[in-house]
Amino acid sequence: MKSYRVTLIPGDGVGPELAEAAKACLEATGVKFDWDIQTAGVDIMEKEGTPLPGRVIESIRRNKIAIKAPITTPVGKGFRSVNVALRKELDLYACLRPCKSYEGVRSRYRNIDLVIVRENTEDLYAGIEFQKGTSEALRLIDKIEALSGRKIRPDSGVSIKPISVSGTERIVKFAFDYARQYKRKKVTAVHKANIMKFSDGLFLEVAREVAKQYSDIEFEDRIVDNMCMQLVQKPELYDVLVLPNLYGDILSDLCAGLVGGLGVAPGANIGTNGALFEATHGSAPKYKGQNKLNPTAVILSGVLMLRHLGETEAADRLENAVAAVIREGKDVTYDMKADRNDPAAVGTREMGEAIIRKMK
Repeated sequence: MKSYRVTLIPGDGVGPELAEAAKACLEATGVKFDWDIQTAGVDIMEKEGTPLPGRVIESIRRNKIAIKAPITTPVGKGFRSVNVALRKELDLYACLRPCKSYEGVRSRYRNIDLVIVRENTEDLYAGIEFQKGTSEALRLIDKIEALSGRKIRPDSGVSIKPISVSGTERIVKFAFDYARQYKRKKVTAVHKANIMKFSDGLFLEVAREVAKQYSDIEFEDRIVDNMCMQLVQKPELYDVLVLPNLYGDILSDLCAGLVGGLGVAPGANIGTNGALFEATHGSAPKYKGQNKLNPTAVILSGVLMLRHLGETEAADRLENAVAAVIREGKDVTYDMKADRNDPAAVGTREMGEAIIRKMK
């Protein structure tokens, strides 16, 4: 039987506990894995001086597939996101975030089945920023004023929003190819082209051109603020959404909210030469070592990894086992109970074990 060499990044905070539960569930499918375990995050920064040692990047480049538990990103200080750095270093240009309803998860909505395809490398998340008051920021402000004739306050910080033809082409093609592979019916491009005519306008123009190559799949576009309202009012009208980086980040959380929250929201970052699978939620360091948090999102990210590997039958069995445990509502973590103080709630490890039992 084939064995897959996979980089496993346990993360920090509650990450190692979630990673262990996901690892056990993946192994229980019968698919053979050769784990290349690579540590990263705040704990490693203290030891190695960086939250993302070069060995982690090299491992993923070598193995071409990885699964990662959450890693802490400081807010407003400290190092930049390890998640963003991995996407950039490995050119994982497509962020895939399915949002699907599972019976037993508390939500105001039912039967949601949406897929977010987010461009990962451009837009305001490209990291091209100029700090307020620096000589670089002031020179840039002067240059922009000279070129555009528009005034910018001198005490401004500045971020640049690049959107390219090539970057847009490949993300929109990814969305259509995904739709075709998984028999989805429609792709919706989301933008703010009515205001940002030369960045979002370019995104929309290119998306329309790419759509002409996929006559078997319906195509439409929506302005991002209207899209938010549409998703809240009538999400059943939508299928695959393709978005620039910032909007994709925001709407993926909105769609996760439709299905019960980030605890059941898996994710993947995919490029031409590699793929990284990860939950979309954070590392919750205050719960570290308590065997308390919900492992579903990391396990479902493992389901996406199995599908990416072509192990469709194993992926279906694992997803069905997750759905069965959630539906029964017995062996689930506290956040999935009707009463979050329910003493019958189980821990991270025990929920993983219940999922494994469902596959036997």
